[in-house]
Amino acid sequence: MALQIVEKCTNCWACMPLCPTEAIYEAKPHFLIDQKKCTECEGHFADPQCANICPIEEAIVNAFGTPFNPLGSLTGIPPEKLASAMAEIQAR
Repeated sequence: MALQIVEKCTNCWACMPLCPTEAIYEAKPHFLIDQKKCTECEGHFADPQCANICPIEEAIVNAFGTPFNPLGSLTGIPPEKLASAMAEIQAR
């Protein structure tokens, strides 16, 4: 029962101060979660605070590798439309 921060993390520091068990630590190239300390905020909060605050889609995953914030969940852009949206942004 522990979360994992994966390589999509940008080290924005949003999650680190919110962790009630101080399981998140700075590493290279991105933050990591100490599996022995992480309780997924059980006993402290209803939801994992790191996943709630994380502004990067697919940066935090559960034990099964399922992202808490899947593609499109934060931007509102469905994954199938993301490529065309990115092309439009880059064309500006």
